[in-house]
Amino acid sequence: MEPTNTNRSVLLSSGYTMPIVGLGMFLSKDENELDTAVTAALEIGYRHFDTAFSYANEVFLGRTLKRVFSEKRIARENLFITTKLPPNGLHPDNVEYFFRKSLEELQLEYIDLYLIHFPVAAKRTDDDYAIFPTTNGVFAGEDVDPLDTWKVLEDLVDKGLIRSIGLSNFNSEQVKRIYEAARIKPAVLQVECHAYLPQYELHDLCKELKIALTAYSPIGAPGQQRDKEYALISDPELKPLCEKYEKSPAQVLLRYLVQRGIIVIPKSTNPKRLAENIQDLGNHEIGVSSPDGT
Repeated sequence: MEPTNTNRSVLLSSGYTMPIVGLGMFLSKDENELDTAVTAALEIGYRHFDTAFSYANEVFLGRTLKRVFSEKRIARENLFITTKLPPNGLHPDNVEYFFRKSLEELQLEYIDLYLIHFPVAAKRTDDDYAIFPTTNGVFAGEDVDPLDTWKVLEDLVDKGLIRSIGLSNFNSEQVKRIYEAARIKPAVLQVECHAYLPQYELHDLCKELKIALTAYSPIGAPGQQRDKEYALISDPELKPLCEKYEKSPAQVLLRYLVQRGIIVIPKSTNPKRLAENIQDLGNHEIGVSSPDGT
């Protein structure tokens, strides 16, 4: 089950390689659908899967991975698995508990990339999946310095349980603060990034600090778009590019990010779209103008 002309990889500052295209699992709540999608993705050539504790689907992915490993379809070392620490796990006393729960549900011995999902901490309640708990309708936050959270992640790297650590939804100042104080530097920053939100300045900072940037919602999250008329994937400016390069709108949008060296994790359960999202888009560069016209 070897991919052909699909998975370019990015060398992380941690020394590990990360496939530049992965399968995002946000909002994947149906176990059968997820199992079918992951199985199809593996056949197509995906080797990178992105989940999170807060998605409440790690257990589904874990069962699928256990099955494909037992069937000897692919070896564990050929996959790259990302998951994330939820806001209610940011307190240093809670980090290892939530990490080990993810590890158990994924049925893995180590995680390739573990991210702090949000820079804001929430109080832990009796419900582990109450990631943004409220008290009388008000968010129940907790005063936690992410640097203290980071130190626990560094310890988990030292124990061989995590290969690379990183951040998600952090802004430039928050990233720099972690980077400057960290013993083990962040390897990856994951944020929303697409042609409508290109994140040029944040990407420049990441390049300067040798942090790989991962784009979630790389085609603008059409499944969540309330007003389809204004969905990125339906933008009329895409049509001439699609015709010129003989590619789908999603392929053009993904190529725009990949050619900038940005990792993408589009979500799909449709085998045709899964294949389109990962297939090689050719050696040409797609000309998409930035807001200043350059």
